[in-house]
Formats: sequence, structure tokens, C-alpha cells
Amino acid sequence: MSFDPASNIQDYLVFGEFGDVNPSITDSSTFTFMSQEKMEELFDHEIEGCFLYSRHWNPINKELSDALARLENSELAQVTASGMAAISTTIFQICSAGDEIISSHTIYGGTYAFFKNFLPRLGIKVNFVNMNNPEEVEKAVTKNTKVIYCESVSNPLLEIADIPTLSKIAKSNKIKLVVDNTFSPMIISPLELGADVVVHSLTKFINGTSDCVAGCVCSSSDFIHDLIDINSGASMLLGPVLDSYRAASILKNLHSLHIRIQKHSENGMFIAKKLQEIGVKVFYPGLESHPHHEKINKLRNPDYGYGGMLAFDLGTSEKAGKLMMRMQEEKVGYLAVSLGYFKTLFSAPGHSTSSEIPEDEQKKIGISDGLVRMSVGLDHNIQRSFNKIKMCLEEVGYPENKEVAKKIK
Repeated sequence: MSFDPASNIQDYLVFGEFGDVNPSITDSSTFTFMSQEKMEELFDHEIEGCFLYSRHWNPINKELSDALARLENSELAQVTASGMAAISTTIFQICSAGDEIISSHTIYGGTYAFFKNFLPRLGIKVNFVNMNNPEEVEKAVTKNTKVIYCESVSNPLLEIADIPTLSKIAKSNKIKLVVDNTFSPMIISPLELGADVVVHSLTKFINGTSDCVAGCVCSSSDFIHDLIDINSGASMLLGPVLDSYRAASILKNLHSLHIRIQKHSENGMFIAKKLQEIGVKVFYPGLESHPHHEKINKLRNPDYGYGGMLAFDLGTSEKAGKLMMRMQEEKVGYLAVSLGYFKTLFSAPGHSTSSEIPEDEQKKIGISDGLVRMSVGLDHNIQRSFNKIKMCLEEVGYPENKEVAKKIK
């Protein structure tokens, strides 16, 4: 029976006049059809609002994907079971044996290991370059290059990719520019700056509660349709499906992302400034001392600050380790990998999230033994948090200039 708006609406109400405020969770792996012809049609091409099997789409995953597409201003998006699944399916969709990738040498350790150790087994070569040197990037381009890959804000040194310049290089050589925007959702919009594909680990800031692992790919409708193609799509055939319950929880958390990013950025800037004032070597793009400060000011969306990620160098792994243990004891936060949680998290990237990068390469790109990466949380009283950090630093011998330290409150 069709709905007649002129009839008694009470005959059709189940809960509210419009529906539930949150989309319902789809607890189903497969979906029914009213005819064999419609099923055959869906196998041939996507039909909006029609679902076949949850490895392809289901209603709640589609709701989340559409919300993420709006977040990144892309035509479509596809959610995956992890950030690495988003990266790997994107690469497999673009590259085949004999193809090449140009990648920044400062990237997440898991991505580095995938590029350095796994892809060569499939005949895909990766050339690691200084992405801040456009001439080096252009020089690395060959007739087999299919992808330029970078992170908007690099892990862990917080370097800023010049996406418009990289886009020009990519487009002039008919190469896809793939950008990992995990550190900077809402702060930087890579597709608007010229990127072709954006990937995220939803595990981090977008979800924000460290209770699940997920990822996404945002791009053109053509690219996403290629990813989910029944016969040749990397996402469809490799099957990194995000659980429906997790998709629903991420979608709910997504609604507060703008507020959380603003607070992470506010707290990150406060801690970065205070650490710099007492003589600690800090890596934070919001500081004028950061080599890419002017660059990020040209690229960022100004309402969301500079992010909640920072790093600082204590010189030795012993001092870094002692500091992190003391900060955990003083309830500054937790000694843990990952980021974007409402509590502050800290780790030594050279021995954790960047440990896949060989030691000599770490030193070459500036990851020292004493580097501490901090994901600054949503602390209400950030001054109190800094006071605890300062006390812990003093216990491990920082800052060296005690007179300066006494003046910093």
C-alpha cells in the first residue's frame, strides 16, 4: 500500500512522525528481494537504497560512509574494518605488479612496513622521498608511477604536506595523490586542496573513544564504485567489512567531532607553548618556531586550530621512558599507542608506532630515541595538566635552565 499524505497520518505512525533520531543498526548479513530481476539488476550496478550483502553495503555502513563523504567533501566514501584496510585497498585498486609509488619517508610505521616489506612481494616498488622537496618528488616520477602518497600532518614529526604543489605534480603526470588525513580531520581538507583520495583511521580522532578499529576511503564516485565492484573491487573482494554496531557508534561520535577537534587544538597549543617556554624542543605546527607554520596557515580551515598532536625531544630513551611513567603515575594520561582519545596518550614512537622504520632511517628523518609523541586530551583544566607535566619533567632533569623554569607557571 502506498502512502497517501492526505489520509489519516496516525495510520502510519510507528515512532515519531519522521523516524528515529539515530539510524537503526543493521543486524543482517544479507537482504531480501521481491524479484529475481531486481537481484540481477543490483549485481550489474548499484541501486540507491537497495542492498544485497553486507560485504558490499548495508544501511548503517552506508549512512556512515555518506556522513564521512560530507566531512571530506567527497562524492562518495567507503568504510573499512581498519585504517590499514583503507590504505591497502586503495593501493591495490590503483596499483598492479610493475607499478611504482612515491611515498613520504615520514609516515605511520604500519604504512611504512606495508610499503617497504609487503608491496615488493607483489611487484610494486615504493620510492621514499622527502615530500617537502618538490624537486625530489618530481625526480622520483617514472613512467610506472601510479601514486604519490603522503600524510596531511605526518606521524610522528608533524610535518605539513604541501598538498596543492603535490597535486600539480600528480595531475601533470596523471598520477593519483592519496593523502592520509588521520591527524587532521576538519583542520585540513585534502580533496579541496587537490588530492584524489583521502584515507582515515577512524579509530583515532573521528571516533574519539578508543573503543574500536575502523577506517575509510573518501574519493570520487567513480573510484569508490571501482573499490566496491563485484568483479574487480579491492574492498569488495578482500572483504574488510566494518561491523554494523561499530559503524553506528562511530556515526554517533562523528556528530561531536567539530567540538572535540577545537578542544584538542586549544589544549595542544597550550601545552606546546608552555613546553617551549621552559626550553623543551617541541614539534607542533601551531608554533611559529615550527618550520611549516606558515604552510599550515595557508592550508588549514582556521576554525579548528592546529590539532591535538605534538611531539617533544628529551634526548635519550631513558629520560623519555621515565617521564612517561611519571606522567602516567600523576594521571596526566596513559602510556599507550594511538591518538584522538579524550584522555591524553603518550608513547615513544621510535620504539612503538614508528618501530617498523629501520633505526638508521629514523635518525635520518629526525626520529630520535628521546622523542615523545603526545595526543593531548580534552582536559577541562589544561593548566593543571601542564603543572603535572612540568613537575615530571623537572624530575628527569628538564628544563636544564632552572631559573627559566621557575618563571613559567
